Order: sequence, then C-alpha cells, then structure tokens
Amino acid sequence: MSAVSDALTVPRPRTAAQEGLATRGMGLGQSVATALEALAANKLRSILTMLGIIIGVGAVIIMIALGRGASDNVAQRLQRLGTNLLNISPADHRGFGNVSAGAGSGVSLSEADAKAIGDNIVGLDGVSPSVDINVQAVSATSNWATRAQGVYPSYQTIENWQVQAGSLLSNADEQRGATSAVIGQGVLDNLFGNGNTGSGNAAGAVGQTIRLNKVPFQIEGVLVAKSDNEDNVILLPFSTSKRLVNKTNVDDIVVQVADAKQMDAVQTQITDLLRQRHRITSAQNDFRVRNLNSIVQTAQGVTQTLTLLLSGVAAVSLLVGGIGIMNIMLVSVTERTREIGIRSALGARGRDIMSQFLIEAVALSAAGGIIGIVLGIGGAIAVAKFASWSTVIAPESVIVAFVFAAAVGIFFGYYPARKASLLDPIEALRYE
Repeated sequence: MSAVSDALTVPRPRTAAQEGLATRGMGLGQSVATALEALAANKLRSILTMLGIIIGVGAVIIMIALGRGASDNVAQRLQRLGTNLLNISPADHRGFGNVSAGAGSGVSLSEADAKAIGDNIVGLDGVSPSVDINVQAVSATSNWATRAQGVYPSYQTIENWQVQAGSLLSNADEQRGATSAVIGQGVLDNLFGNGNTGSGNAAGAVGQTIRLNKVPFQIEGVLVAKSDNEDNVILLPFSTSKRLVNKTNVDDIVVQVADAKQMDAVQTQITDLLRQRHRITSAQNDFRVRNLNSIVQTAQGVTQTLTLLLSGVAAVSLLVGGIGIMNIMLVSVTERTREIGIRSALGARGRDIMSQFLIEAVALSAAGGIIGIVLGIGGAIAVAKFASWSTVIAPESVIVAFVFAAAVGIFFGYYPARKASLLDPIEALRYE
C-alpha cells in the first residue's frame, strides 16, 4: 500500500502544534508569512505577474499628471488675460450678394457706446473701448511692423497687464492726449535687441522715443510678457490714438464684471442697452457679446475630459494585470493541490486556505502598486523635464491608483482563493 494510503488509513498522533492548528486555525500573521514564502519561491513568476499592475498604476499617475498640468496651464494662461470679461465687437458686414466679410467687419460700435455701458450698467469693474492700428514702429536702430491699441487706462487693469519697468498709462495721459506708449516684450526685443539697451533690457528702453507711423512717442513702460501674440503690442491713450486713425468707430469694447455669478445678467443688460441705442427692432444684432468666462470653462472642460479619457485607457492595463493575477493564482492552486490537501489534513480550515491565497493576490497587487507609484511619479517628472510638458502630480491620484490596484488584487484573487478553500482534502492528497 502506498504512503498516501497509509496516511489515509492509519491515524497518527498529532503534535501539540498540530492540535493547536486544528482548534484555532492559522493566524493572520502565519497566513501572511506563508503567502510571502510562496511568492518568494517563484520570484520570476511573481515579478511577471506584477508587471500589469506596475504598468497600469504608473500609466494612470502619468496620464493624470499630464492632464492636470495641461488644465492648470490653460487656466494660468487665461488668468493672465483677465477674468470675468465680456468682449463686445461689431457683427460681420455683409456686402454685395449678402456675402459676409467676417466677424468684426462691421462699424457699429462707438466710444459713446462704451461710455453708456459704464454709466448705465451696474456691477462693473471697468469698461474700455479699443482701437486697433497697424503701425510701423521705428527706433534709433531698428523698425518693426506691429499693432498698436488705443485704450482707456482701465483697459490695462481689465486685461491684467503689468509692467516690468516704467509705468502704465495714466488718466492724465488720456485726458491730455499724451504721446506716451507702453510696449510689449515682443516690441522691446525687436526694436531694441541690437541697440544700446540690449535684448530684453526693459529699464533701458523706458524714456526712449519711437516713431509710430512717423509720429514720435515716448516709451512710458514695458509690459510683462504673456504670449507671443499679445507681446507684439503697443498701448496708447485712446484720445491720442484717434489722431492716428481717421475713423469714429471702435473695434471692440471690453467689459469686466465684478461678480462672476452676474456675467449672464450683465451680458443681457448690455445687449438690451445696445439694441436700444442702435435702434434695432429685428432679431439680428449689429454687434456680438462674447462671455470669455464660458470660453475658460469650455477649455478646462476639454482638458478634464481628456484627462479622464487618458486615465481610463491607462486603467485598462490595471484590469489586464488583474486578469493576469487571477490566471497565475488559478495555476498556483492547481500546482499546489497536494500542498493544500496536506495543510487541510494538518488542521487548516477552509478560510485559512482562502486567506492564504487571497493574501498572495493582494500582496502581488500592492507590491505592483507601490512600484508603479514610484515609476509613475518618476515618469511624470521625466516628462516635465525632457519633453517640457507641464505636469502636476496630485496626491489623490496616487492614493486612488494604489487603492484601485489593491482592489484589483482582492477582486481577481477571490475566485482562485475560494476555489482552493473548497478542495476536498482526500482528493487533494491523492492528486499527483
């Protein structure tokens, strides 16, 4: 008779430890130790099993960091443009054959409209008309084709302009029609980059004279850089700009609302006021009012949606990793059937067997999650450094990724663990 038959037919006395195991079962500490020993016995397989979790957690953290970085970058750029803004521009002009000349091609707005808005609409922090002028700016050493804007001094606050040297346009400049100018960083670099002031030397440019369409202007200040498109600008007093151009209309009116919650209400009031002033009776207005806050919200919504999409794609690898864990655990149960039978014969209960295999699955997921977190944070930092992309590592994304990884281990480890706990000890001992 074989050794297995002897073991089944001849009862042998058990040791005190075995008696204790039969009465108390395996403790949590013993289950953890046994599970870790089993994983250590198959190091390569354990590492390969963790790869799916490692890649998934790392990818989720990197994708969320990229999405957060993009969202914050958009918010910062829009913040520099000003907040709670309404932009009023002429509607498109339609010529022969009712063909549109494009948005803003009409001539329906005037300085009087801007003053009426400031006088009649409550809850505003500032109003400014704006006239755009194409100019040839000439310094002592260079010249540059750019654009100038005739604005009220309040425009600088509305658009959140700040100076790095000198000062902004003042109310006194506007009242006396001063030939003063505030230039952007792009104009500074192109007009004074090869001169005595040197490129980017804002302080050296203040006080110098430039000619705009042959009219001399003194530089009063240099603006802090925002972006390439905005930095190629020269701000002039509105009263002065009217002497440079032969037109009575304005290109647009910028309004800053004090309370973001009142944006829609103020927009409606401005629309009604302008319709009344322009004597409009049809449904078609000769002007457009754009709520720039809605543009900000749309841009942030797009980046948030993109972040969720990328994170969802990355999370798929976590599910793939979980399936891999379940597959390996099922193989492990099959390979260790005889071991399970011996443990059962020594007094291990079904829940002890189940906890051991479940702990193995969770350990694989947790270890993979920790490694994935390290690699994910390192990857996000590397992307920011070498690809010059903005990334923001959110602590909550790290926590969510780790918890999700642990949950994957529990979910996909339960079935193999349950299967192991339900094995019949007699059949298990007979398994070859």
